[in-house]
Amino acid sequence: MGEVRDEIPVTYGSGPSDPLRVEDQPGTWVEIEIDAPVEVVWSLVADIELSARFSDEFLGANWVDGQCSVGASFVGRNRHPVAGEWEAPGFVEVWDEGRSFAWATMDRDHPGARWRFDLEPVDDDRTRLRYSMSLGPGTSLMTAAIEAMPDKEPQILRHRLREHHANMTRTVEGIAEMAEARA
Repeated sequence: MGEVRDEIPVTYGSGPSDPLRVEDQPGTWVEIEIDAPVEVVWSLVADIELSARFSDEFLGANWVDGQCSVGASFVGRNRHPVAGEWEAPGFVEVWDEGRSFAWATMDRDHPGARWRFDLEPVDDDRTRLRYSMSLGPGTSLMTAAIEAMPDKEPQILRHRLREHHANMTRTVEGIAEMAEARA
C-alpha cells in the first residue's frame, strides 16, 4: 500500500532540490474569495494581532515602534507542542495599504520565514485574499531540528509546511467570516 500524503500547494524561492532543503525556501499559500469590499478585508488583515484568533501557533504580536510601515518591526509570540513558547522579531517588508502586507521573521537580511497577505478586488463587493509564506533561507527554531536530524530535513520541512497551511487556512476562513459579518 502506498504512502498517504496530505498534499498542499508548495512554492519555492529557489529549487526545488532533491532532497528538499531549507535553502530552497519552500512555501505554501491559501486563497479565498470574500463577500466584502477590499476596505473591510484590509481593516482586518492590517491588524497584526488578528491571526492569533485563528492560529494554533501564533499567539499575537506587539509593534516595537507603534506603527506599521515598511521597515517597522514587531515581536511575535508563538507556541508549538514540540518547541514550547518563544518570541520572534518581525520586520515589515511591504505595506501597500489596501493591497499587500508582508513581513520577514528573525533577521531582516536573512529571514527565517516570510509571510504575506495580498488583496485583490473581484468587484465592488468581493475581495480575493491570498495568504502566503515561505521558510528560510535563514535560521529559525525549525532549523535547530534540522541540524539535530539532518537526514530528516525534507520530512521536517514538509511537516512544517502542512502545519502552517492548516493555520493559514483557519486564518483566512476566520477573516472571511468576520469581513462578511461587517459588510
